[in-house]
Amino acid sequence: MKDKNIKKVVLAYSGGLDTSIIVKWLQDNYKCEVITYTADLGQKGEIESAKKKAEELGVKQIYLDNLKEEFTKDFIFPMLRANTLYEEQYLLGTAIARPLISKKLIEVAKECSADAISHGATGKGNDQVRFELSAYALNPDIKIIAPWREWDLNSRDKLLSYAALNKIPIEMDKKNTPPYSMDANLLHISYEGKVLEDPWCSPPEDMWRWTSSPQNAPDVAEELELEFFEGDPIALNGKKMSPANLLESLNDIGAKNAIGRLDIIENRYVGMKSRGCYETPGGTIILQARRAIESVTLDREVAHLKTELMPKYANMIYNGFWWSPERENLQKFIDSTQKTVNGFVRLSLYKGNITIEGRKSENNSLYNSNLATFDDDHGAYDHKDAQGFIALNALRLKNTTKK
Repeated sequence: MKDKNIKKVVLAYSGGLDTSIIVKWLQDNYKCEVITYTADLGQKGEIESAKKKAEELGVKQIYLDNLKEEFTKDFIFPMLRANTLYEEQYLLGTAIARPLISKKLIEVAKECSADAISHGATGKGNDQVRFELSAYALNPDIKIIAPWREWDLNSRDKLLSYAALNKIPIEMDKKNTPPYSMDANLLHISYEGKVLEDPWCSPPEDMWRWTSSPQNAPDVAEELELEFFEGDPIALNGKKMSPANLLESLNDIGAKNAIGRLDIIENRYVGMKSRGCYETPGGTIILQARRAIESVTLDREVAHLKTELMPKYANMIYNGFWWSPERENLQKFIDSTQKTVNGFVRLSLYKGNITIEGRKSENNSLYNSNLATFDDDHGAYDHKDAQGFIALNALRLKNTTKK
């Protein structure tokens, strides 16, 4: 049953098929004023078109918010400090954006005295969980309208028919068909639907919007150098840059060299498997470089503990628990490990591959060449000590060996 007391709603608006239809649907079904909120997270070319579409749909209050620096500094970089991958592959480009958008929806709803917020996430997807858990964590009393759980427009054909009936403009691809279900921001662009719903079918080459194919990438490797301070990249090839500008530059370099394509079957939090294709060029470069600088600056057991905790941390973000006490407390531990993760990494990019060419930390390196060398070690290590070390570790194995 629809809440008749809802007079004003703040909608997370991308300008795509679903949210454009939701504007009209909310106006017709709730008889309410719709305020659109569009977060500029680095999705190229979509912000002004979203504004134009909102105006055409009769929206009077339109929020366009440039969040690129906040998104990178306060969400992407903290996540990357954990070397985060969901199911060992996905760099969580969509998941990490949702808590920030939810935060802003709550703020705009308060500013405008709105009765509710709304989103375009489907009833099958993860995003409904992420948006709503984040919103409730920030405002337990907020009302949320999820049209996909109320309407009967439960197929792409029905959505297109509704759009045509109400003269809602819909973007088409080069083949004059609706595009893939996509999400883009500074960290990645994702694709779902259409031919990708058959896991045996290869992604069409013309689907990819950011990266060159390995076949078309330059025939000469490109080298670059990243500087890190307390776990975050701060300079590219000797030039200090803001977080968003640095990530954007790495996206351009990585995309040119075919870095960051991914095609996976993932386990959604709501219980089903889904196929997603992703392009994450800059994030992939940062992840590889971070691992390299941590290899010389982190204590062995701290590094191993971080690795053990990473899947839990990734699950928290994927499942929508960014604003949970467990994530915030785990973040404190992760951040505490990064105080010594300072230094430089040299990388080489070639046709989809990243090669670490060198890593150094002037003040925080734990790598001791006098210990590691096969040559004269200047008395730093007594080989005879290994005999007792092995004997003690073998004691348990000898004792449990069946006679």
